[in-house]
Amino acid sequence: MSQSAYTSLAAVYDALNSGVDYSAWVDYIEGQFKKYAPQARSVLDLACGTGTITAILASRGYDMTGIDLSEEMLSVARQKCDSERFPHKVLLVRQNMTELELYGTVNAVVCCLDSLNYLTDTSSLTRALSHVHTYLEPDGVFVFDMNAPAKFERVYGDNSYVLEEDGLLCAWQNYYNQKTKLCDFYLSIFRECEDGRWERYDEEQRERCYSLRTIKKLLTETGFELLELSGGLNGEPVDEDTERWYFTVRRI
Repeated sequence: MSQSAYTSLAAVYDALNSGVDYSAWVDYIEGQFKKYAPQARSVLDLACGTGTITAILASRGYDMTGIDLSEEMLSVARQKCDSERFPHKVLLVRQNMTELELYGTVNAVVCCLDSLNYLTDTSSLTRALSHVHTYLEPDGVFVFDMNAPAKFERVYGDNSYVLEEDGLLCAWQNYYNQKTKLCDFYLSIFRECEDGRWERYDEEQRERCYSLRTIKKLLTETGFELLELSGGLNGEPVDEDTERWYFTVRRI
């Protein structure tokens, strides 16, 4: 992910993702914790973005640390996480996933909303996984998701979309290269100001499509055991039509 990624998008990110059921997502994460790491209390949210999942987990009693590369996204996250209703103070740190450095180990790590797809070469993904392994306690679990090939080929492709909310419009054009497996996103965001004017922001992003074989290979090489792989939050089986993979792995 580039240094400027999500700079313009931070202020409108939550509105554009209003259809995401974050509570259900956290229910799924907690279910994985209870199944594979019932001792988990300290949790790292890798690429936490605007901190919605971080805040929900904190409200449920977990000792949370969130890292993200974008100062603007972390600023929004800070507003959500500065609350006395949380049993523990939430630590938010600006860091790159590939250069992770914590003060100590954690019981579990989560990384949601295809953030790992933004690591566009295997060396970057390997470095991120290696850092997660370093800061996970023995037998700690890592719960994450990644966009599958069906998402890139059938949903992203070379398609364009327009997302609308009250006072907000996002025009989104994709270009997917089947050879390099890289998908470029060009976004133009229009936001209505209080005085009735409209402001425009432009953003460019890129994701990499990885094969399931490659991901499993890198997990093994970086010291993880695959515990569970599903195609949905309800444990749906994975097939060629699966658009998002959900992984739970354990640090060996």
